[in-house]
Amino acid sequence: MNLHFYKYQGTGNDFVIIDNRQNIFKKDTKLINHICSRRFGVGADGLILLEDSKDENLDFKMVYYNSDGRESTMCGNGGRCIVAFAKRLNIIENHVNFEAIDGLHQAEIKEDLVNLKMADVPLVNIGRNATFLDTGSPHHIEFVKNLNEFNVKEQGRRIRNLENYSAIGGANVNFVEISEDSLHVRTYERGVEDETWSCGTGVTAAAIAAKMSDRVSDMPVKVITKGGQLNVNFELKPPNGCQNIWLKGPATFVFEGEISC
Repeated sequence: MNLHFYKYQGTGNDFVIIDNRQNIFKKDTKLINHICSRRFGVGADGLILLEDSKDENLDFKMVYYNSDGRESTMCGNGGRCIVAFAKRLNIIENHVNFEAIDGLHQAEIKEDLVNLKMADVPLVNIGRNATFLDTGSPHHIEFVKNLNEFNVKEQGRRIRNLENYSAIGGANVNFVEISEDSLHVRTYERGVEDETWSCGTGVTAAAIAAKMSDRVSDMPVKVITKGGQLNVNFELKPPNGCQNIWLKGPATFVFEGEISC
């Protein structure tokens, strides 16, 4: 069987996306892992299925898998990319309402940028050395110096597997350095088990952690990743949460093709 796919990237965070409204895709862990393989498949940080929603008031349903083949929690850059894909399929114009594993999302497209509304964050746990919060996916945030020289893969893997994160299947780990007007973020993603060029939920978590620990003041928060710039806007929700959270940035079509599976 030949499977038609589309490749998208959002600030270097790349995805294979499949139109699965006809339920043509076999949701098999080994198959998804093979498609995402950078040596034997298409190559991607994750795979996304666009499916019909059972709710007739919604435009579609997003189903996300990490490159290890396992269905995962919310992916912010993937959410922005599937919105751009839905426009390519003429499912939407410039505004959309869709469902994902963490609930309902809104998004809008303007001047080739996708602005995605993220789930509210009810609680931000700010510790002495790190901050933990869930922005649709669980994130550990540490502020560091000399981020360009930091061993993200080694330190990220160590923290991701800490015992206190075992109950949630491990945490994504973000290392953040602050410049005058922006944050610089590098992320180790669980399920990919490596550093990715960008992570939408991680960027969102880093911006919130920086704001709530009084490290930044301006809004929206400008965040620089290896793959480009994202902006995060939100409102604080006392005593320790956030609401009306928006993640904005590019979502770019790369190519389409077929793979034998």
